[in-house]
Amino acid sequence: MPEPQRRESQTTQAAADVTTSSSMSSKPRMSPVAPPYDEETGRLLAKWMPPGSDMEPLLLFRLLALHRGLTGRLHPMASGLLNHGVLPPRDREIVISRITARAGAEYEWGVHAVVSGPAAGLERELLDAFVTQPADAAVFDAHTRLLVTAVDELHDQATVRAATWRELQVIYDDAQLVELLVLTGWYRTLSTVITSVALPLESWAARFPVTSLPS
Repeated sequence: MPEPQRRESQTTQAAADVTTSSSMSSKPRMSPVAPPYDEETGRLLAKWMPPGSDMEPLLLFRLLALHRGLTGRLHPMASGLLNHGVLPPRDREIVISRITARAGAEYEWGVHAVVSGPAAGLERELLDAFVTQPADAAVFDAHTRLLVTAVDELHDQATVRAATWRELQVIYDDAQLVELLVLTGWYRTLSTVITSVALPLESWAARFPVTSLPS
C-alpha cells in the first residue's frame, strides 16, 4: 500500500476504533468482586494497589480477582512492566496511552491519563492526541511519532514494519525492544478484557476527548 494511502487507512481505522468504543453498551457484562473482601481476595487486591494506598481497589483489579489464581500469577509481570521496566517512563506511557486508545479501552487510557501519564511528563494535550490523532500528526515530535507508529503497526498488523524496526533499533537496545513488544501486547490484552466486559469507568478517571481526526 502506498504511504499516503496507508496513513489515510490508519487514520480511518483509529476513528473507527474510538467510535466503536463510544457506541458500546454501557451495561457491564460481569460484576467485579465487591467489599467486604474475604482475606485472600483482600491480600491479592492489596498487591495490585500502590503500597499504603487508602483508595478502593480499581475496578479492573476487582474484575481480575474473579480468577484469583490467574490474577496472582499475572501480578509479577504487570508490576515489572509498570514499576521495574527498562524503558524510560515517558516512553512507557506513550505506548500504553496509544494502545489503549487504539483498542477503545477508555477505562485504562483514562486511569493512565490522570495518574501515570502526567507523572511521566505527558501533558493532557498530548494524551488526548493519542486518542484523536494519526501517527504523523504535527502534535507528535519525531520520537513520539516513532513510538505511536510502532504501536499502530502492532495493533493493526501484529508486527512492526522493517523500516520502523530499524528506527527503533537506533534508540533502544534488545532488552528495551523486547519490553516494548510485551508492554504493547499486555495492555492490548487488558484492553480486550475491559472492552469485552464493558467495564465501567472509574469516577475520577479521564474521559476520551471528542474525536477530531483529520478527514
